[in-house]
Amino acid sequence: MSDLLANVLPEWPSWAVSLLFTMTGALSFTIFANHFYTSDDENETAEEKKLLKAAHKTHESLHAEFDTFRRSYLTVYLVIMLADWMQGTHMYTLYLSYNVNISALFLTGFLSGAIFAPFLGSLVDKFGRKRSCMVYCILEIIINWLEHYNNFELLLLGRVLGGISTNLLFSAFESWMATEHRKKGFPEEWMARTYSACSIGNGTAAILAGVIAQILEDSFGHIGPFQGAIALTSLALILVLRWEENYGEAKEGEHKSSSLYDQFIDGWKLVATDSKVLRIGLIQALSEGGMYTFVFMWVPTLLSMNPPGGVPTGCVFSALMMAITIGGIVFQPLEHFFATKITTKSKAAEYSAVFAYIMASLSMSVPALCLCCFSADVCFERILASFIVIEFCVGLSSPIAGLLRSKYVPDAYQGAIMNIFRLPLNAVVVSGTY
Repeated sequence: MSDLLANVLPEWPSWAVSLLFTMTGALSFTIFANHFYTSDDENETAEEKKLLKAAHKTHESLHAEFDTFRRSYLTVYLVIMLADWMQGTHMYTLYLSYNVNISALFLTGFLSGAIFAPFLGSLVDKFGRKRSCMVYCILEIIINWLEHYNNFELLLLGRVLGGISTNLLFSAFESWMATEHRKKGFPEEWMARTYSACSIGNGTAAILAGVIAQILEDSFGHIGPFQGAIALTSLALILVLRWEENYGEAKEGEHKSSSLYDQFIDGWKLVATDSKVLRIGLIQALSEGGMYTFVFMWVPTLLSMNPPGGVPTGCVFSALMMAITIGGIVFQPLEHFFATKITTKSKAAEYSAVFAYIMASLSMSVPALCLCCFSADVCFERILASFIVIEFCVGLSSPIAGLLRSKYVPDAYQGAIMNIFRLPLNAVVVSGTY
């Protein structure tokens, strides 16, 4: 059996093969066990009974309508995330082949994101979330086209546009989904299903992206994954055209009378006066800032420890993405556990968040302590295990954070608030990777 595996698999070190098989087994078990879990939203709740009575719909028809809506959103979300992962995994090697200043390009992207973040959210809410999603797709097509040219000025322009598009990616799409969910009259608790599916799909898309991007690179060179990203983003743009438009407004039609300046000021006033919104924003900035810092540091950290056989980054990356997928699957059962065994249903998301962030903090402390106090040969397996747990927490906390934002941030200011806190987020990343 070992000889057969050796012939099929690449020449990876034994620890990497063991890691990949362990994570594959863990993911398979999690998927199997999840089949025995039935979410509360499969049953008819009191809120749903009121909605059904008001809309003259049956339980089955409301579920069918919700499934159609969720499928429409998830299809676009997964396509754009697949495109984003494909270019992200090969951007460094492309710039390396161009022999340009890679640090300057990456720093420009983060600075652009920080500069435009405070204003971009108000534009999203004022001029429409659907239009903002379309602008994102168009920007990404332009950015990936610019990557074709070995010209530092054009690549720099691409990074400036990339800072803008990244802010749109993590605000416009979610804002559209949350507002449209409520416009269509679906129960609030059903939103957790969408966030959970997004986290699971994101991890799965990352695994697929690594394989597809490698095939495209082998066939078309370093630029291949970016050409694939252009095709996928074009498909996403076509799919977004089918969406209905929604805006950041407390009452329907209010966006026509309110100015961009009013939208901008009202968003900042809400942050200053509502402590819950402020805390949600800071949680987003600190947790995502820590995640992006980890993304930049995990490869050099493992390489610096000189493990036996080297570090097959593609293999380790796939294992980390499986951990994210497992976290997304575990989210709903964990929230159900807190709602039924520890606290009330209204506080289950908050307790889940505390659990996820404590686990992430403890896991992140492992490499910090090991690298300063112990030798590399003692720490490697512990640090590798901690990285798996960190990514599990990323998959778990992503739907939790989305649920908390939808709970505490008003629909009228979703885009503005989410972008305001990308300013400190980018500051954390720059300081953490400097």
